[in-house]
Amino acid sequence: MDLAAPFHMSQPAVSKHLKVLERAGLISSGRDAQRRPRRLQPQRLKQLSEWIETYRQNLEASYERLENYLQTLQAKEDSHDQGKARSHRSGR
Repeated sequence: MDLAAPFHMSQPAVSKHLKVLERAGLISSGRDAQRRPRRLQPQRLKQLSEWIETYRQNLEASYERLENYLQTLQAKEDSHDQGKARSHRSGR
């Protein structure tokens, strides 16, 4: 219940979240009479952070390639439009 209070969540919702984190290896749980203390697993968090960073870099590179491609298309469209305007002005 102590964990649920600051998040305005029900105790069952917090338990579900904790189970997911535990299955992922991001936290570990123990037993102390009625209490079940949880501990963060910093090494797993570091591994997760490194994995996310790899995907972030890949996505940034993909978005950069997409942006370059769209700029190329826009430049072609702009030059095509300018060519039409010139031929229209010259009476062609």
